[in-house]
Amino acid sequence: MSTDHIRITGADVAVVGGSIAGCATALAAHRAGAGRVTVYERTTGRLADRGVGLAVHNARYAELAAAGYLDSAVPWVQLTTRRWYVRDGAAPLGRQIGVLPFPFRSYCWGPLWQELRRRLPRDTVFRSGVRVDAVSDGTDGATLHLDGGAAGEDGAGRAGHGDSGERQHAGGGRRTERFDLVIGADGYRSVVRDTAFPDVRPDYAGYLAWRGAVPADRLTALSFPGLPADPWAEEDCIYGVFPGGHVIIYRIPDGRGGHRANWVLYTAPPAGLDLGLDTPTSLPPGTLTDALHAHLTHVTDALLPPYWGALMRLTPRQEVFIQPMYDFTAARYTAGRLLLAGDAATVARPHTGAGAVKALQDAAALETALRAAPERPGALTAYGIERGATGRTMVELGRRLGRTLVQDTPDWRTLDQAGLEAAWAAADGSGAFGGRELRS
Repeated sequence: MSTDHIRITGADVAVVGGSIAGCATALAAHRAGAGRVTVYERTTGRLADRGVGLAVHNARYAELAAAGYLDSAVPWVQLTTRRWYVRDGAAPLGRQIGVLPFPFRSYCWGPLWQELRRRLPRDTVFRSGVRVDAVSDGTDGATLHLDGGAAGEDGAGRAGHGDSGERQHAGGGRRTERFDLVIGADGYRSVVRDTAFPDVRPDYAGYLAWRGAVPADRLTALSFPGLPADPWAEEDCIYGVFPGGHVIIYRIPDGRGGHRANWVLYTAPPAGLDLGLDTPTSLPPGTLTDALHAHLTHVTDALLPPYWGALMRLTPRQEVFIQPMYDFTAARYTAGRLLLAGDAATVARPHTGAGAVKALQDAAALETALRAAPERPGALTAYGIERGATGRTMVELGRRLGRTLVQDTPDWRTLDQAGLEAAWAAADGSGAFGGRELRS
């Protein structure tokens, strides 16, 4: 059955994945008139505690705020400027080679997720600790094959609507449940995408993103002769560049009225190290191997300016996690009764500055398409095609930026302001850094 012949009004909708993309698309389905929305999240931990940073371009924020998916209720820090530094002997901050504009709002993942979760209506069923093993699509509905926790329901126990967070439900066992529509928001290892487009497989790009966040009170431990206690402005985003990689450092809210210094390092792992990354995976906090830790130490001690390297070392080893870089996108985001959104549909490298933006845009565009479907039978097909085109643009941008910033870096030490501007313009040829404009 074509997705365009599904009636959303009163429909029974499942959302596979309960993170930012999942909560946003569940909200989209509710607003479009779905009868019941059930969200399945495989993890059992408190998602609100995730402390990594993300950034939203000012122009994309304005569009998403107008669509009702972001507003000033979520804590944020206004960034304005990117300052690019190379190592220069013992100079603590290094040598600044140039400055570029950076009109972005920075967020902490947890509070942003929590706000989206809070906006879901009370009758939303949120099931945590439930793994969707497989999805099957038929003419009379789509079926989820579940493992664990499916017997319990959480319709009110959300942050802001009762208890303090998600609950793992008792019951367990394997079962199936049928829905009129299934939205896959279950990330780059999506089982919904595997059903809709089994030939789409993520490709490992050959390098890693190493992530950490330093609470503001830890920064007081940094002391360098000649530097003030706080040597970088709140509105600055730092790019520390070196042959074969770079680090990005910027402030994010901590969700409690303070700040963290969020950092993301991009570089390849040591040669000859087999991490088994051809199959999509990640290395969560506490799993950093000795070899990877030694490589991280080498980068912070020998390749980056001393202050920025020391800042990164304030993140304890057990708090560092690693995100391998993958590329993929589905040609379209719809197949039968299955819809895709967020990383389930497209994964572009984070250099694009648009991961969370694209997930929220997917939700806003999906809401528009679902509302329009009764009058425009091709609305959902148009959603799938248009968002697929956006996904391809962002994947290609991520690859171009990855080549310039990691895989085939220029000799940063020879660049001045004009050289930096030329290198960036060549890498961001589409002008899509921060995300493409959301079409109404």
